[in-house]
Amino acid sequence: MTTTTSLAGKTALVTGGSAGIGRASAILLAREGARIAITGRNEERGRGVVREIEEAGGEATFMVSDVRFAEQCQRAVDETLERYHRIDVLFNNAGVYYPRTVPDCSESEWDLTIDTSLKGAFLMSKYALPSMIERGSGVIIHCSSGWGIQGGEQAAAYCAAKGGLVVLTKAMAIDHGPQGIRANCICPGDVDTPMLPDDAKQRGMSWESYLEGASDRPMGRIGTAEEIARAVLFLSTDASSFITGTALVVDGGGIAG
Repeated sequence: MTTTTSLAGKTALVTGGSAGIGRASAILLAREGARIAITGRNEERGRGVVREIEEAGGEATFMVSDVRFAEQCQRAVDETLERYHRIDVLFNNAGVYYPRTVPDCSESEWDLTIDTSLKGAFLMSKYALPSMIERGSGVIIHCSSGWGIQGGEQAAAYCAAKGGLVVLTKAMAIDHGPQGIRANCICPGDVDTPMLPDDAKQRGMSWESYLEGASDRPMGRIGTAEEIARAVLFLSTDASSFITGTALVVDGGGIAG
């Protein structure tokens, strides 16, 4: 069987697609031929990504949506299906982060973290799956983290959410594999996105000191959003046709030891 990385004629729905990994993934998937639906809370940034895709000859749309809320998730799926008539790839990328231990984490920070990353992935999948099941094909990718596998310091809610996504991925792969649907997750390490300098600021660290710690891994550097997007592309296409239920670590060797 010939495999391909082309997404021509397919539709990808990307949550949290206005910045960072979501933006890079939306742009790369569009470059490979997919029609792109992006959700996010920042309309100005989201429209900017759409313009970037369209100027490169692609097709995209943006919907203001907060994945914590069921009605907004359903509307995002419904509008994508109305516009493009199918969803081939769902990339659940939306997430937030607070550098907190359990005693330091407020209930509101815990809820926002869990609801955005874990509940959001559940809700988007819940509403996207019926159309995939009806067609007998589809790919769902969750954005977890290396800290969803081994844990990390001062990140209790984040680790709980990302760890939940790893096992949710496995459960969905078991449930929906017989229906022709693959479910996987990516587990990035530190990546050069707006989240990183914000984390440094919240931890009271200089950017130089933060980078020194973040790059302490076999490859000696942090990753780029484009490098993570390439992993998303791989899992989106027939190149990964026999891969489901896996947590693909993309972290420059950060948790290898």
